Amino acid sequence: MSGHESTYKPGNAFTKWLDSRLPIIRLASDSFIDFPTPKNLNYWYTFGGILAICLAIQIITGVILAMHYTPDVTQAFASVERIMRDVPFGWLMRNIHTVGASMFFLAVYIHMFRGLYYGSHKAPREVLWLLGCVIFFLMIATAFLGYMLPWGQMSLHGANVIVNLFGAIPLVGESIKAWLLGGPSIGNQTLQRFFSLHYLLPFMIAGVVILHIWALHVPGNGNPEGVEVKDVEKDTVPFHPYYTVKDGFAIVVFLIIFAVLVFYLPNVLGHADNYIEANPLITPSHIVPEWYMLPFYAILRAITFDIGPIQAKLLGVIAMFASIGVLFLLPWLDTSKVKSMRYRPVARQFFFAFVAAGLMLGWCGASNPDDPVFPSLKGADAIVVEFTDPDGTKGTVTFKEKREIDAYEAGDAFQEQKIAEGATGVTLGTQTAKTFTFLHLAQILTGFYFAYFLIILPLLGLRETPKDEPESIHKAVLAGKRGSAAAATE
Repeated sequence: MSGHESTYKPGNAFTKWLDSRLPIIRLASDSFIDFPTPKNLNYWYTFGGILAICLAIQIITGVILAMHYTPDVTQAFASVERIMRDVPFGWLMRNIHTVGASMFFLAVYIHMFRGLYYGSHKAPREVLWLLGCVIFFLMIATAFLGYMLPWGQMSLHGANVIVNLFGAIPLVGESIKAWLLGGPSIGNQTLQRFFSLHYLLPFMIAGVVILHIWALHVPGNGNPEGVEVKDVEKDTVPFHPYYTVKDGFAIVVFLIIFAVLVFYLPNVLGHADNYIEANPLITPSHIVPEWYMLPFYAILRAITFDIGPIQAKLLGVIAMFASIGVLFLLPWLDTSKVKSMRYRPVARQFFFAFVAAGLMLGWCGASNPDDPVFPSLKGADAIVVEFTDPDGTKGTVTFKEKREIDAYEAGDAFQEQKIAEGATGVTLGTQTAKTFTFLHLAQILTGFYFAYFLIILPLLGLRETPKDEPESIHKAVLAGKRGSAAAATE
């Protein structure tokens, strides 16, 4: 944190010489060993270290896989199969890299929700939050680029859907689309560009992570109580050994879960169609991205209406990017002076509703938008017969039965009757029963998503009466210990 004086002392002649010319050991000691850290951090704060491990795993395995991958549309799918079958431990490297992407996003979502709950986006940590949002955006871009590389059915058609969205941007859309594709359509040049960018972006992420850590060490860690450090001696403990042990334990537990997925369920989070080689002549019945992009995909599909001259397709693109862009504005949208939602009971309820909305948006993104949310409540479709009588009178008759087959048979018999009577223009059609679909649910959740950031948080900050915060971190810790002791004696 700002004002933290270095306590590092070189132990021998070499470290003294190095410290006078390149104080890298002093930097590591001051940042990760002697750095004063609030003494009340819980296990939700260990996901920062977990994310660092995930990034290192992705970079190492990615570099190894790139040594054997062939970015060519005629060989890409086969090269992935060769990695899995012929390259020594290639199956392990690919499974780690594939599962690692999902675990990376799982950890970053937890990290972001924790930051939102405990107010890590508030002053004086706005730059810390903004850099985290940049990392998240780069992660999404990297994952999207990497999704195309196996050259499976979902890789090809998913990339085609997303890239075509850029064509909806006025004036520059077609130019951006052509630049991304490297030509008029997805081909060899597209795969090579995506591979090159997918290889580059993780190192950009690593660079922004360094800035993120730097921005963390200027104001210091936040904490669950949302109060700042007032007395370094009483409110903090050295990062090592207290939090290196705690983070180490959390990392081990995380890696055990990681290993279970790698060795026993490596394909559980993937899509079956992506294990079929890409074929531009056959389109999958339901194109979906990976699970960690599903909420944003649901927001994209939720916009099915035009607003003035702005078409639905462009509105969907705007909404999808705005759902990420609004995160950059969060430090200024949340107007409450109290950081932690521990002391904001109303905001806490809305926060859990927001988490539930995010999970449900993922559910909507994975589902067909026209499917009913509650199939058991869906009524039977009706059969509609339209006709024109010999005297020129037009009519419509609707048949609706408990069983659709009964309605169809009744409608078919009525159609034949009207034809026999000399009616013209006799047609038989289906009227779909009104039902609550995943599209309707996604539209409601999309509205709540933006309302949470643009309306609910600003208003709560102005109107909500928070509970009293503790005077300092160490008093909050002591109060918690006394409460635990009193509960134990009762």
